[in-house]
Amino acid sequence: MNRRALLVAFVLATMGAGLLFFYIQRFEREASGGEKVRLLATVKPLERGAVITEDAISAREVPQAYVEDRAIKYIDRQKIIGLKVGNGMAAQQTLMWSDLAVANDERRDLSSLIQPGNRAMAVRATNDDKSFALIRPGDYVDVVATMAATADKPDTKVAIVLLQRVLVLAVGLDTEARTAEGTARANSQDLILSLSVNLQEAQLLALAMDKGKLSVVLRNPSDPRVIAGIPDMNSSALTDTKTRSEVQVIRQKGPIKIEGPKQ
Repeated sequence: MNRRALLVAFVLATMGAGLLFFYIQRFEREASGGEKVRLLATVKPLERGAVITEDAISAREVPQAYVEDRAIKYIDRQKIIGLKVGNGMAAQQTLMWSDLAVANDERRDLSSLIQPGNRAMAVRATNDDKSFALIRPGDYVDVVATMAATADKPDTKVAIVLLQRVLVLAVGLDTEARTAEGTARANSQDLILSLSVNLQEAQLLALAMDKGKLSVVLRNPSDPRVIAGIPDMNSSALTDTKTRSEVQVIRQKGPIKIEGPKQ
């Protein structure tokens, strides 16, 4: 009887130790940013226009939470062998889809920059929205939709935070960072931003563009935070002292609830 009790106790202790080990491993992975993703990185410096070869790139493991949408995964390495880089790159730098030049004139082909599973959605801005002049390919933006609050009150507007941390693939026809001359040329005409979104996000954008106006807000590319539960803002807030004060308090305190970055 004592032998059986000891055996049972030993088995339970072993199982407990195993579960504790796996729990600690899982906790460490989550604390460090989640499962590791194998990305491509440069082995040596690459000059602008240099051809990517097998010996010029290698694998780098990065936690899931810190993987950008435009990062090239190791599994896609054969797709980029023989292509050129559009910008000079230092050694040990993570390779991005937006770093590639895939056309004869080294203008990057937009379709090749789209992360598998995502789509490129065009958003138009008119001359009166000068904020678009500040945005370049590779930047991240938040998208705000402004539309009528109800059908029977078209003059009452509501602002909705539609999407957060969306990658900009192209500005107009440019898939590379614009020069001062390119920026001036872009300011003289209507601009189109090509955003990297999934199909559900594309549906939201299509509905919002049909119902009202879209605005974009430029954000720091190294900021992965997505704020949850942002309430819609009614146009009455412009004349409501209490609401304006609450907005200032939120600004001073910072976001209350933070989620991981959009993948």
